[in-house]
Amino acid sequence: MKRLVRVAARLGVTAVLSVSTVFVANAADEATLRLNWLLGGLHAPFYLGVERGYYADEDIDLTINEGKGSGVAMQVIAAKGDTFGMSDAGTLMLGVSKGQNVKAIMSLLNTSGFGIISLADANIKTAKDLEGKTLAVSPGDALTQLFPAIVAANDLDQDKIKLVFMDPGAKPVAVMEKTVDALLGGIDDQIFLIQAQGFDAEALRFADLGANTVGITVHTNGDTIEENPDLVARFVRASQKAWDAAVEDPEAAVAAAMKVKPDLNADSLLKQLKVDLDLLQSANTQGKPIGYAAEADWELTKELLTKYRDLDTDRPADSFYTNEFVE
Repeated sequence: MKRLVRVAARLGVTAVLSVSTVFVANAADEATLRLNWLLGGLHAPFYLGVERGYYADEDIDLTINEGKGSGVAMQVIAAKGDTFGMSDAGTLMLGVSKGQNVKAIMSLLNTSGFGIISLADANIKTAKDLEGKTLAVSPGDALTQLFPAIVAANDLDQDKIKLVFMDPGAKPVAVMEKTVDALLGGIDDQIFLIQAQGFDAEALRFADLGANTVGITVHTNGDTIEENPDLVARFVRASQKAWDAAVEDPEAAVAAAMKVKPDLNADSLLKQLKVDLDLLQSANTQGKPIGYAAEADWELTKELLTKYRDLDTDRPADSFYTNEFVE
């Protein structure tokens, strides 16, 4: 009888050790993603990735936190308040040039989402049509700072274009009330605000007018790349899988986001996401995996930022990003 007890005890210890070993092996790494703004269509693929277990499959327990702008996301990642973040490339370059230890690990939107938005009856079909028109702009924002690049690239007469400065939220109202002819804004958000009110709105893209800048990136702290490259690689793999799935089924991505924030408008999210999916690739990234950074795109972005947004750096363009985890 004592022998049976001893055998049982040994089996019990073995079982406990086996369970413990399995538990440790399957313990997921906790990671956080700081969005560049409140949950919108752009962010839906990440929620789809969580819902479908793509991050869990890579042993990542991912928490997604809403954001308050690209600049704030950069500050949080530089301070290691979150593991990964989202910011536009311009904000990233400016932040890094001022000492923030952050690097892009995915060049997510390689075509700019900046645009000139107007009502159809304003008859703004080309850049030349802007002459004689009034534009609503916001002081100090990236669009306003880059607009002179549009003027230069299209040989426009700046004196024939009137800029009216106002808060961002007032710009769509001004267009709808026809106190201005157009606004500088995002083609994945403000145009839909106007259309939702029953107006026929159109947009000219900065990218088609000679001023394409890399859009949204996914980034992390430089120390994270150095100290835990395996985590970064697994996060990027899961994110690419999530975005590939969203390309195939954008409705599923929106549905996943709606489960997290049911008070959002699903139709608006879907419209936003479809625009963003069209911005994933540039002419220089065609045929490359989602997240790939083309040196030519980043060089042009750096050139425009240096000329129009006071970027002051001797760093080469390819020092702001890495393709190590996407190729």
